[in-house]
Amino acid sequence: MASVVFQHVVKKFGAFTAVSDLNLEVRDKKLLVLLGPSGCGKTTTMRMVAGLEEVTAGDIFIGSDRVNGVLPKYRDVAMVFQSYALYPHLSVADNIGYPLKIRKVPEDKRRRMIMEVARRVELDGLLDRLPKQLSGGQRQRVALARAIIRTPKVFLMDEPLSNLDAKLRVQMRAELKHLQHELQVTTIYVTHDQIEAMTLADRVAVMNKGVIEQLGTPREIYNDPRTLFVAGFIGSPPMNLIDGEVKDGVFTSPGGIRVDGLGSASVARAVLGVRPEDIHVIPAGGAKANIAAPIYSVELTGESTLVTVRAGAALLAVRADKNFAGDYDQIVQVGFSPERAFVFDRQSQERVDF
Repeated sequence: MASVVFQHVVKKFGAFTAVSDLNLEVRDKKLLVLLGPSGCGKTTTMRMVAGLEEVTAGDIFIGSDRVNGVLPKYRDVAMVFQSYALYPHLSVADNIGYPLKIRKVPEDKRRRMIMEVARRVELDGLLDRLPKQLSGGQRQRVALARAIIRTPKVFLMDEPLSNLDAKLRVQMRAELKHLQHELQVTTIYVTHDQIEAMTLADRVAVMNKGVIEQLGTPREIYNDPRTLFVAGFIGSPPMNLIDGEVKDGVFTSPGGIRVDGLGSASVARAVLGVRPEDIHVIPAGGAKANIAAPIYSVELTGESTLVTVRAGAALLAVRADKNFAGDYDQIVQVGFSPERAFVFDRQSQERVDF
């Protein structure tokens, strides 16, 4: 297998820069997720590895080989796309074995390899079916099996689960994670879904406007966001972000929110960030509250209740106990510890440590 290394990689389409000075290592046998919104450059980055897009500047290495200018068929990578891209007139077995047929692998060896890979993805009882006779999850397994059978140096996966329903996505995430661990193949996985990124990745590269805003493990990205963009993009529901001012370690906002204990920081255009699970509804007579605000909505999610309150112009999400009961416009007291809050500079977009 092999690592994938980007050194000062730039990709331009005319005057538009899709990827800017990218420096990144995808470690051998690990799964790295390129995460970001549409147009951030993540798919372009992956396509440059595949050889489907030319590099404008910089170098890409697969293992010790510089692959700039190398034709896609000689790069030894396998791609799994958002669309299944199966041949409708071929059986499951023939779809899986097609890369081997192109390579002129003998039929008996091809049959053995098809059976082995099909068992791995639980398709061994469906080998004679056509794609139209399969469910969406089964079709995606065929596409995965076709990639696996090539035993490539690198897997490239471009939003492979986005066409599946919610239940199948959860199931396929678990299967993908297990397969990657079992196969030990270096994998680059592209998605805009931060839940997929958090559950699948060894490391996550959060991209925005062609640059990597933060690179780290899912836990690091979630617990230690370095920029305002990362803080707002990671999390479901996302982090609450409140505009205001920090003066001598005290945050205040037009919505009447006040948070003490932020060190000695002073930021004229500040954004206070706090995750919904770190805010608590405080019962009457309880600890001091940061906010007293009316309930805007109450949503039972099963394991908890998501309470949204309106503080001035801001809507704040609070993850409360599953048995919480409250009425619209009821005033509730909510609070959080300053140790669980983040402060960002609105102008620089960087986190302010205190």
